[in-house]
Amino acid sequence: MAWPTAEVARMSGVTARTLRHYDEIGLLPPARIGSNGHRYYEESQLLQLQQILVLRALGMGLSEISRILAAQVDELEALRGHHRRLLAERDRLDVLAGTVSRTITELERSRTDGRPMTSINRPENLFEGVRPAQYGENLGDFPGLAEAVERRTSTMGEAEIEAGHRARTAQMIRLGELLAAGAPADAEAVQAEADAQYRALAELRAVSAEEYLAIGRSCVENEQWRAAYEAIVPGLAEYQRDVIEAYATTRLS
Repeated sequence: MAWPTAEVARMSGVTARTLRHYDEIGLLPPARIGSNGHRYYEESQLLQLQQILVLRALGMGLSEISRILAAQVDELEALRGHHRRLLAERDRLDVLAGTVSRTITELERSRTDGRPMTSINRPENLFEGVRPAQYGENLGDFPGLAEAVERRTSTMGEAEIEAGHRARTAQMIRLGELLAAGAPADAEAVQAEADAQYRALAELRAVSAEEYLAIGRSCVENEQWRAAYEAIVPGLAEYQRDVIEAYATTRLS
């Protein structure tokens, strides 16, 4: 049985554009191309796509995934390895859930007796297990940016991707600290963070004020993005949206 690109995109959640890109770089060629020019995928390609998505979810770049898939001999053993990595990621999420639970407890206590949250002064506790979601995995509403991110990460190794995770985590932490300190969204220090965020996006491709505003709204409306921000400090998703709105209104309009 064979499935066309549109059906594979529907089943997997991967865009047709991404599937074409995977074909172009030799990562996931279709089983065949019909006389109408449409790509068709069979069971073996779907299994390979599953592996690609699992490895992407584990933070690997496309070049690293390509090397892994090329080196693997036994598909079943490879899946066992992916399963071990997923269990490790599950454990990390358990740690993150514990971190958020402690933050909730401290925030409730702080609001009851007025004492400051001690976690803000102990970031090793507040941010234990935190790892923001990759941009490329959650840019479905911004296909142009998603494609740009895909191109960039396809040339990166795991260490570079992990460094990007750390940099974004540090940026989110700084915003969380500014939020906790009561800094308004248009404060100079806060807008400096927004400027760094915008410049990082602009390195990938041109981003208009309207698109940047839409990205800001997605920090609240996209469930995965919102969860990543709220894991840092409650209210950070709305704060990030407001920070971007202030930046786009004053500097990009």
